[in-house]
Amino acid sequence: MHLSAAINSFKSSNLISWKTTGKLQQTLAGCIELSGKTLQSGKVSKVKIWPGFTGQGRYFEFHSNLIPASIDFVRESLLCTSLCKDGYKIRTVEHLLSALEAKGIDNCRIQIQSLDSEDTEVEVPIFDGSANAWVEAIEQVGRKEALDRCGNNVEKLAPYLSEPFYVSRNDSFMVSFPASKVHISCGIDFPKRLGLM
Repeated sequence: MHLSAAINSFKSSNLISWKTTGKLQQTLAGCIELSGKTLQSGKVSKVKIWPGFTGQGRYFEFHSNLIPASIDFVRESLLCTSLCKDGYKIRTVEHLLSALEAKGIDNCRIQIQSLDSEDTEVEVPIFDGSANAWVEAIEQVGRKEALDRCGNNVEKLAPYLSEPFYVSRNDSFMVSFPASKVHISCGIDFPKRLGLM
Protein backbone atom coordinates (compact mmCIF):
# COMPACT_ATOMS: atom_id res chain seq x y z
CA MET A 1 0.00 0.00 0.00
CA HIS A 2 1.38 3.43 -0.92
CA LEU A 3 1.62 6.36 1.51
CA SER A 4 -1.42 8.29 0.25
CA ALA A 5 -3.52 5.13 0.25
CA ALA A 6 -2.29 4.33 3.76
CA ILE A 7 -3.31 7.76 5.04
CA ASN A 8 -6.76 7.39 3.50
CA SER A 9 -7.21 3.91 4.94
CA PHE A 10 -6.44 5.24 8.43
CA LYS A 11 -9.10 7.92 8.01
CA SER A 12 -11.80 5.68 6.55
CA SER A 13 -11.44 2.48 8.58
CA ASN A 14 -11.53 1.13 12.07
CA LEU A 15 -7.75 0.52 12.14
CA ILE A 16 -7.29 3.20 14.77
CA SER A 17 -9.42 4.10 17.74
CA TRP A 18 -8.78 6.97 20.13
CA LYS A 19 -8.71 6.31 23.86
CA THR A 20 -8.04 8.45 26.92
CA THR A 21 -4.60 8.05 28.48
CA GLY A 22 -5.41 9.13 32.03
CA LYS A 23 -3.05 12.09 31.52
CA LEU A 24 -3.90 15.74 30.97
CA GLN A 25 -2.90 17.65 27.82
CA GLN A 26 0.30 19.68 28.20
CA THR A 27 1.80 22.84 26.71
CA LEU A 28 4.95 24.90 27.15
CA ALA A 29 5.39 26.88 30.37
CA GLY A 30 6.82 29.79 28.35
CA CYS A 31 7.98 30.85 24.89
CA ILE A 32 10.93 29.38 22.98
CA GLU A 33 12.80 31.37 20.32
CA LEU A 34 15.58 29.88 18.19
CA SER A 35 17.17 30.87 14.88
CA GLY A 36 19.50 28.95 12.67
CA LYS A 37 20.64 27.86 9.26
CA THR A 38 18.46 25.43 7.31
CA LEU A 39 19.57 22.19 5.68
CA GLN A 40 18.08 22.27 2.19
CA SER A 41 18.29 25.96 1.23
CA GLY A 42 21.06 27.14 3.57
CA LYS A 43 18.93 30.17 4.52
CA VAL A 44 18.40 31.34 8.10
CA SER A 45 14.97 30.97 9.67
CA LYS A 46 13.57 32.01 13.03
CA VAL A 47 11.16 29.91 15.11
CA LYS A 48 9.07 31.05 18.09
CA ILE A 49 7.04 28.42 19.92
CA TRP A 50 4.17 29.67 22.07
CA PRO A 51 2.01 27.83 24.63
CA GLY A 52 -1.33 26.65 23.25
CA PHE A 53 -4.84 25.87 24.48
CA THR A 54 -6.13 22.32 24.83
CA GLY A 55 -7.47 20.83 21.64
CA GLN A 56 -5.43 23.13 19.39
CA GLY A 57 -2.68 20.59 18.91
CA ARG A 58 0.62 21.61 17.37
CA TYR A 59 0.42 23.96 14.41
CA PHE A 60 2.69 26.23 12.39
CA GLU A 61 2.06 29.88 11.59
CA PHE A 62 3.83 31.17 8.48
CA HIS A 63 2.92 34.55 6.93
CA SER A 64 -0.30 34.51 9.04
CA ASN A 65 -1.27 31.12 7.53
CA LEU A 66 -1.96 28.27 9.94
CA ILE A 67 -0.73 24.78 9.00
CA PRO A 68 -1.58 22.00 11.48
CA ALA A 69 1.22 19.54 12.24
CA SER A 70 -0.95 16.73 10.93
CA ILE A 71 -0.54 13.88 8.48
CA ASP A 72 -3.39 15.51 6.53
CA PHE A 73 -0.96 18.23 5.39
CA VAL A 74 2.14 16.12 4.70
CA ARG A 75 3.42 16.26 1.12
CA GLU A 76 6.11 14.18 -0.46
CA SER A 77 9.50 15.84 -0.48
CA LEU A 78 13.06 14.67 -0.88
CA LEU A 79 14.94 13.82 2.33
CA CYS A 80 12.63 15.71 4.70
CA THR A 81 9.06 15.97 5.94
CA SER A 82 7.05 18.89 4.54
CA LEU A 83 3.70 20.32 5.61
CA CYS A 84 1.71 22.25 2.97
CA LYS A 85 -1.48 24.27 2.95
CA ASP A 86 -2.87 26.98 0.66
CA GLY A 87 0.36 27.31 -1.32
CA TYR A 88 2.64 27.60 1.73
CA LYS A 89 5.18 24.92 2.64
CA ILE A 90 7.16 24.25 5.82
CA ARG A 91 10.03 21.81 5.35
CA THR A 92 12.23 19.71 7.64
CA VAL A 93 9.70 19.65 10.49
CA GLU A 94 10.61 16.18 11.76
CA HIS A 95 13.21 17.05 14.44
CA LEU A 96 11.14 19.81 16.02
CA LEU A 97 7.93 17.76 16.03
CA SER A 98 9.78 14.72 17.41
CA ALA A 99 11.15 16.81 20.28
CA LEU A 100 7.70 18.20 21.10
CA GLU A 101 6.21 14.69 21.12
CA ALA A 102 9.07 13.23 23.18
CA LYS A 103 8.77 15.99 25.80
CA GLY A 104 4.98 15.65 26.00
CA ILE A 105 3.99 19.00 24.44
CA ASP A 106 0.51 18.42 22.98
CA ASN A 107 -0.51 22.00 22.17
CA CYS A 108 1.59 24.88 20.83
CA ARG A 109 1.76 27.53 18.12
CA ILE A 110 4.99 27.43 16.10
CA GLN A 111 5.65 30.75 14.39
CA ILE A 112 8.27 30.45 11.67
CA GLN A 113 9.75 33.03 9.35
CA SER A 114 12.56 33.27 6.85
CA LEU A 115 14.63 36.39 6.26
CA ASP A 116 12.96 36.80 2.85
CA SER A 117 9.38 37.98 3.42
CA GLU A 118 8.42 36.93 -0.13
CA ASP A 119 9.13 33.22 0.47
CA THR A 120 6.20 30.80 0.25
CA GLU A 121 8.43 28.01 1.60
CA VAL A 122 10.42 27.97 4.80
CA GLU A 123 12.53 25.39 6.59
CA VAL A 124 12.94 24.66 10.27
CA PRO A 125 16.60 25.24 11.32
CA ILE A 126 18.70 22.04 11.31
CA PHE A 127 21.20 22.92 14.11
CA ASP A 128 23.38 19.81 14.67
CA GLY A 129 21.15 17.51 12.59
CA SER A 130 19.32 16.06 15.59
CA ALA A 131 16.42 17.12 17.83
CA ASN A 132 18.82 18.01 20.66
CA ALA A 133 18.57 21.83 20.41
CA TRP A 134 14.77 21.60 20.52
CA VAL A 135 14.79 19.15 23.46
CA GLU A 136 17.14 21.41 25.44
CA ALA A 137 15.01 24.49 24.72
CA ILE A 138 11.82 22.67 25.81
CA GLU A 139 13.50 21.42 28.98
CA GLN A 140 14.75 24.93 29.77
CA VAL A 141 11.31 26.57 29.49
CA GLY A 142 9.42 23.59 30.97
CA ARG A 143 5.89 22.39 30.43
CA LYS A 144 2.59 22.89 32.18
CA GLU A 145 -0.97 21.64 32.07
CA ALA A 146 -2.77 23.06 29.05
CA LEU A 147 -6.16 24.67 29.64
CA ASP A 148 -9.03 25.45 27.31
CA ARG A 149 -10.26 29.03 26.83
CA CYS A 150 -12.55 28.64 29.86
CA GLY A 151 -9.71 27.49 32.15
CA ASN A 152 -10.56 23.77 32.12
CA ASN A 153 -8.08 20.94 31.62
CA VAL A 154 -8.70 18.14 29.11
CA GLU A 155 -7.51 14.55 29.02
CA LYS A 156 -5.02 13.49 26.39
CA LEU A 157 -6.19 11.00 23.76
CA ALA A 158 -3.90 8.47 22.10
CA PRO A 159 -4.40 6.33 19.00
CA TYR A 160 -4.65 2.56 19.38
CA LEU A 161 -4.14 0.22 16.45
CA SER A 162 -6.79 -2.50 16.24
CA GLU A 163 -5.09 -4.81 13.71
CA PRO A 164 -1.71 -5.19 11.96
CA PHE A 165 -0.97 -2.66 9.25
CA TYR A 166 1.58 -2.76 6.39
CA VAL A 167 2.76 0.04 4.08
CA SER A 168 5.45 -0.20 1.39
CA ARG A 169 7.00 1.94 -1.26
CA ASN A 170 9.80 0.83 -3.55
CA ASP A 171 12.33 -0.86 -1.25
CA SER A 172 10.96 0.69 1.97
CA PHE A 173 8.28 -0.68 4.26
CA MET A 174 6.64 -0.20 7.64
CA VAL A 175 4.70 -2.72 9.69
CA SER A 176 2.66 -1.85 12.77
CA PHE A 177 1.13 -4.26 15.28
CA PRO A 178 -1.34 -3.64 18.09
CA ALA A 179 0.48 -3.54 21.45
CA SER A 180 0.00 -2.22 24.96
CA LYS A 181 3.33 -0.33 24.84
CA VAL A 182 5.16 1.49 22.07
CA HIS A 183 8.13 -0.45 20.74
CA ILE A 184 9.92 0.74 17.61
CA SER A 185 12.53 -1.19 15.65
CA CYS A 186 14.04 0.33 12.55
CA GLY A 187 16.89 -0.08 10.14
CA ILE A 188 18.33 1.47 7.04
CA ASP A 189 20.69 0.11 4.43
CA PHE A 190 23.18 2.27 2.52
CA PRO A 191 24.82 -0.56 0.57
CA LYS A 192 27.45 1.58 -1.20
CA ARG A 193 28.62 3.62 1.80
CA LEU A 194 27.60 2.70 5.31
CA GLY A 195 25.88 -0.66 5.04
CA LEU A 196 23.03 -1.87 7.23
CA MET A 197 22.27 0.27 10.27
